Amino acid sequence: MKPTKTERQASLLQLIREREIATQDELVSRLNEAGIYATQATISRDIKELGIIKISTGRGQQKYVALERGSDAPASRLMKVFAEAVVSVDQASHLVVIKTLPGMAQASAAAADSMSLPEIVGTIAGDDKIFIALRTPE
Repeated sequence: MKPTKTERQASLLQLIREREIATQDELVSRLNEAGIYATQATISRDIKELGIIKISTGRGQQKYVALERGSDAPASRLMKVFAEAVVSVDQASHLVVIKTLPGMAQASAAAADSMSLPEIVGTIAGDDKIFIALRTPE
């Protein structure tokens, strides 16, 4: 019997809580071992929907974690991520460039995206830099 989307996502969350998973391919493989068959594309959509991000393990590697949902307001979550990850911020006209600790740009950008601020047109994150496009230069 094929698991439901809810069951698949619950298994995915449990897996990343119990193990240090670094790639989507590894997630697919581990889920397959548990009898949950899904494509990489499906897992990619689940990752986005569940607010799963990659963070640095501090040992030069990365792992998937779920952003906490619930009691913390999005602004509070954003401030926690930024307080731990951001090294510097610079602005040039409509573009803000944020330098983070290595491996933390994705988490910081995901936190910024979750805020859904109208002045932010979009974000692009690399390993340690985020580019944020603003509607106006202010």
